[in-house]
Amino acid sequence: MQRYSVIEEKNQREIVLLRGRGCRYRRCAFCDYHEDASADEAANLEINRAVLSQVTGRFGVLEVINSGSFCELDDSTIELIADTCKKKSIKKVHFECHWLYRNHIPELRERFAREGVAVVMKTGVETFDADYREQVMKKGIRERNPEILSQGFDECCLLFGLPGQTVDSMKKDIETGLGYFKRVCVNIMVENSAPLKPDDAVRHQFVEKIYPLYKDNPRVDILLNNTDFGVGTKEE
Repeated sequence: MQRYSVIEEKNQREIVLLRGRGCRYRRCAFCDYHEDASADEAANLEINRAVLSQVTGRFGVLEVINSGSFCELDDSTIELIADTCKKKSIKKVHFECHWLYRNHIPELRERFAREGVAVVMKTGVETFDADYREQVMKKGIRERNPEILSQGFDECCLLFGLPGQTVDSMKKDIETGLGYFKRVCVNIMVENSAPLKPDDAVRHQFVEKIYPLYKDNPRVDILLNNTDFGVGTKEE
């Protein structure tokens, strides 16, 4: 699996897909990313060390994803990330975290601040329609207030292309995200082994009506395919 890539357009950065213990929640109706996981911490560390060895520090910015939350990476991997940032003069590192584990964020920020590295935290809100998020997506976020949802986080992910979503609802989600977060990452649903399947009509509506409005917005990343950042694909 391709686990290292470089994003050269918006928000330039290097990105790595590391392997950890896997998402503890594992109940989102749309997600099977938790399958990229192992309880073997030694094996995970070996993979992660090889991936992080490719980081050059080219932009001084690194994004770390791991098919779950940062707190599902072992301590040795966290130390390895910090050491990589120090050696490669990286001053900003992006992580992801489920809302349920938000109380772990301050400690991580403090850990990296000691190395002079700022932590940018992203969370998967998926939609600000709380009823849809919990009844259909099964996301596990009971909070309805977007201002509270944004506390402790810098960026959010949204998920579109699902049954029942509309042009108006998708646009409202993006605008809400931009109102409360510094950046928004829009993911378009691609069919996987999870029970919730994409709706092709909604996907087409997004591409036709929403994508042109935001494709050049420097605060909005749009992934029409979940591997558009260059990680997660099978290596040749």
